[in-house]
Amino acid sequence: MNLSELVALRILEMLDAAGGEAEIQRNELASSIGCVPSQINYVITSRFTPEQGYTVESRRGGGGYIRISRVNLSGGPAIMHIINCIGQTLDFATSRALINDLLARGLIDGTSAKIMASAMSDSTLRECPTESRERLRAQLFKQMLMNAVN
Repeated sequence: MNLSELVALRILEMLDAAGGEAEIQRNELASSIGCVPSQINYVITSRFTPEQGYTVESRRGGGGYIRISRVNLSGGPAIMHIINCIGQTLDFATSRALINDLLARGLIDGTSAKIMASAMSDSTLRECPTESRERLRAQLFKQMLMNAVN
């Protein structure tokens, strides 16, 4: 297990123990794991994103903290939350993370996940000019999710 996985696992354990919301003292967590605080930041910004079903807020200063919360929505509200998190563009890696989250939450089945991933791939969108590809991917993804709600 690499360091990033260890940090993510520790944060997930904290979330589970606290019922889905945890306040983290970055320096204390880094010290207990044996890493630098910037490693904690990296893991939070890469693995605890709105697209993956989390909200993160931080307060700087002496008594500062990072609060991570699981977004516990299901069905239509969860899908609408994801739609609202997607901006005007969507890259392939983020679309895969979103699809994996939808699948893990039981909001889509395995067949739908495969179809969505195929539609989001660069090879599928290769006829679209590169500069427009991420905009088209965002529009397609949002439309697929809207159809899932209806």
